[in-house]
Amino acid sequence: MGISEKPIGIFDSGIGGLTVLGQIMRLLPNENLIYLGDEARVPYGSKSPSTVIKYSIENTDFLIKKGIKLLVVACNTASALSLSVLREKFDIPIIGVIEPGVRKALEVSKNLKIGVIGTEATTKSDAYVKEIIKNKLSAKVFQKACPLFVPLVEEGWIEEEVTYKIAEIYLSELREKEIDTLILGCTHYPLLKGVIQKTIGSNVYLVDSAIETAGEVRRILEMERMMRNSDRERYVKFFVTDNPEKFSIMGKRFLGEKITNVEKIDLK
Repeated sequence: MGISEKPIGIFDSGIGGLTVLGQIMRLLPNENLIYLGDEARVPYGSKSPSTVIKYSIENTDFLIKKGIKLLVVACNTASALSLSVLREKFDIPIIGVIEPGVRKALEVSKNLKIGVIGTEATTKSDAYVKEIIKNKLSAKVFQKACPLFVPLVEEGWIEEEVTYKIAEIYLSELREKEIDTLILGCTHYPLLKGVIQKTIGSNVYLVDSAIETAGEVRRILEMERMMRNSDRERYVKFFVTDNPEKFSIMGKRFLGEKITNVEKIDLK
């Protein structure tokens, strides 16, 4: 099998990474894809850095054995804590969700006041702050952990009154900082784009890391000449470490289409 026929591997701690998978599917309709959702050990956001690194290595090992040509770490926490370790350990291109989002934020921000929302682990890691400052020393970064956004999305409470109230509590602080750009630093958050935009204000540009990550995948594939151009239909395979039925039901909300071929695996 030529390298271009090999699949792209994507892993996340659960179902949130399906927003990234969905953007890759749209942007690269010919590519074979394998998604691994580590549902048994979700959430990564409350785990220690060493545990997240260990899980990320195990996930990558599994996908490497499936013969992937490129890996997407579609989890902000894993991107923040394990990306450098994975790049050192494995000899394939590895893309996280932080760098592409930061690049877009710096490209669109006029006043260089950039907000970042994410899980406790992502904000505590300062990964976005470090990446932004590394690229633009004069930028000012304001972070806010929004832990309740994930369960709200998973409950399907996208337009509920309570969701708007919680968004107001989380985002009012960032609004006062006069940010003009806000990075959605969690793969669940694109589903709350409407609520977030209304709450933060129409003058603030929302950076969807899923969209930017898909663009980065295409860029790397083109640069490395690994794009798949076959006429044969592409495949998309799903593996989970727990409850395939629940993943299929909830995953439809994230991917926007029915998920059928989900296989449960044991990473140990």
